[in-house]
Amino acid sequence: MLEGMKLIGAGATTIALAGAAIGIGNIFSSLIQSVTRNPSLAKQLFGYAILGFALTEAIALFALMMAFLILFVF
Repeated sequence: MLEGMKLIGAGATTIALAGAAIGIGNIFSSLIQSVTRNPSLAKQLFGYAILGFALTEAIALFALMMAFLILFVF
C-alpha cells in the first residue's frame, strides 16, 4: 500500500515537469515575437529570457528532486 502511494506521489510531482516545459516554450516564443517587433532590444530581451529560463528550470529541478525524495527516501 505504501509503495503504491509513493508511486502516485512521485507521478503527481512530475506533472510540474510538463508545466515547466510549457513555461520554457512560452518564454522563448515570446522572445522571438518580441525581437521581431523590436530588433534593437534583442540583447536586453535575451537577458530577460535567460533569467526566465533559469527560474523556470529551477522549479522543474525542484519538482524532480521532490519526486526522487518521495521515491527513495520516504
